[in-house]
Amino acid sequence: MRASERAPKRIPSGDRAAAKRKAIVRAATEAFLRDGYGVGMDTIAAEAGVAKVTVYNHFGSKEALFTAIVGDVLDAALAESTRLIEERLGSSTDVRADLVAICEAWVAGHATPEVLALHNAVMGSMPQLPELGRTWQEQGPERFHLIVRAALTSLVERGELAIDDIELAAIQLSGLVLMPHIAYGSAGAAPDTDLTQRLITGGVDMFLARYRPAADGAERDQAVAS
Repeated sequence: MRASERAPKRIPSGDRAAAKRKAIVRAATEAFLRDGYGVGMDTIAAEAGVAKVTVYNHFGSKEALFTAIVGDVLDAALAESTRLIEERLGSSTDVRADLVAICEAWVAGHATPEVLALHNAVMGSMPQLPELGRTWQEQGPERFHLIVRAALTSLVERGELAIDDIELAAIQLSGLVLMPHIAYGSAGAAPDTDLTQRLITGGVDMFLARYRPAADGAERDQAVAS
């Protein structure tokens, strides 16, 4: 193992070290988004205004630095939708309205140029570093799906939804409302505001049409027929 790849024995601490760490993260984020994972640590260090050894002292390796940035970006992307789920969905009195609000926040957090560019950087690096794809999956979709599954379970227990496979339902919801924005946005063709809203509300309606209890579905059919 090369010296530059060894984990640091002790991460620098104190106000001055914190300022350098912040500068490194900011510069590395901009560099990774601009140039992908192939950007050199020399470039990152120069743009952060620090020596390359300082970058290694804080993060140990480029992979660890990139992983930290992925975590920070996804934390920000998921913050609002996570808050809404934890505060509203499990005890919701208007499941459709709350699901739409959550999905709006979910999409807004992920459909930013920063998140889409980072997603592309991760996907582009996977042939050489497949573990980065696992990191993205663990810190993004899998982490959020855990929260979604807990809320859906609560709604099932209350009789608001009828779901046999909670894990499948969480993935389906993601596929309906989020994945079109990731797929098109990553290719530089993000849906416009109107289509975004239609994708979200339509996706939620399809999800609820599948998972509302049968009695609710019968009542809706009867109301439509009358």
